[in-house]
Amino acid sequence: MPPRTTTLSRLRRAAAIAAFTITVALPGRAEAQQSIRDVLSFLLTNRSIPTEDFVQDAQATAATADTISGFLVAELGALPVGPSSSGFSYRLNRTLGATVRSSDNFGSFFVDRSLTSGAGRASFAVTFQSITFDTIDGRPLRDGTLISVASRLAGESQPFDVETVSLRLRTDTVLVSAGYGVTDRFDIGATLPMVRLSMNGQRVDTYRGRELLQAAASASASGVGDAVFRAKYNLTRTGASGLSIAGETRLPTGSEANLLGTGEVTVRPRVIGSVERSRFAVHGDLGYTFGGLSDELDFGGAVTVVGTPRLTLVGEIAARRLESIGRLSETTQAHPTLAGVQTVRLTSVNETTQRSVAVFGAKWTVAGTGILSGQIVRSLTDAGLTAKWIVALTFDYSFEY
Repeated sequence: MPPRTTTLSRLRRAAAIAAFTITVALPGRAEAQQSIRDVLSFLLTNRSIPTEDFVQDAQATAATADTISGFLVAELGALPVGPSSSGFSYRLNRTLGATVRSSDNFGSFFVDRSLTSGAGRASFAVTFQSITFDTIDGRPLRDGTLISVASRLAGESQPFDVETVSLRLRTDTVLVSAGYGVTDRFDIGATLPMVRLSMNGQRVDTYRGRELLQAAASASASGVGDAVFRAKYNLTRTGASGLSIAGETRLPTGSEANLLGTGEVTVRPRVIGSVERSRFAVHGDLGYTFGGLSDELDFGGAVTVVGTPRLTLVGEIAARRLESIGRLSETTQAHPTLAGVQTVRLTSVNETTQRSVAVFGAKWTVAGTGILSGQIVRSLTDAGLTAKWIVALTFDYSFEY
């Protein structure tokens, strides 16, 4: 590696002194912050590398922090809020003059089915899901290899001075949902998420193989997320098959500063179609979200199979196309004062991203009209924040009101 210039050495020593002062002074301040967004920006801010371009540093930090924040909020918004009809669906058989089960199939998870729950039928569901994120846009998130800013000599592939960030992000969410069949064809429902978001991170500078901790911080926030209200109307029905239209509205009840909500009202119209036979069903769901962080097209398909009268097996693929959250990217620029030195920064580009997941699970009748559901989610793309595996459990109870 060629030796560095005298000017660069002086800058490096001055920056190291400044970094030492910041490291001592700011951890207390970071812990005192009420906003997770502010603590995230603190961890992403350059501490020691003398880039000599404060404006570019600040812009890259802001873009990266905004994108990571958007990823977190988008993941919370992707949680399955529960279909407007519960696992048990009923309708009035006018020939018999009695209420009968519409289907022996308990339905799917992310992808809704066209059936409604039936007039006078109410349902209540509680879902628990915990996620520890592993990667961000395909980059490891927790092992300290995520480059934030670096200096390297022109023509070299490896930097001689690099600052890396490691982040441990976890969400624990309880979703409380309720639904009611106003008529045999019209359902309404609501879901309230209760979220705990925790973040631990550190920033390390590695200069020619020597590591120095630049910053460390942790933050957590708990509270309600964005409340969801939904309605579904069954347009056509033949047996358990049919076509429905639905709509969801999310209200900004979650804290935007602590990344528990978008801070805006969103509206999501949907079209739902189902084809059901005695033991087998196929469901399709297409929706578009207006407002919030980004306009979003989402679609999915599900296959459900009745294993026994008390057990339904579920397989799904659900996808989302987000217009403007963006993706992380690295930029390389020549140092403004030092010839032959380049600065590499982690930033964000505004582009459409696509995400998809595969879902496998089962629904089992545990007692009467109580259903216990378990699902495993596996990401099929590397866009945004992803976890290797996500497990969720739901208890759903249906009754006549």
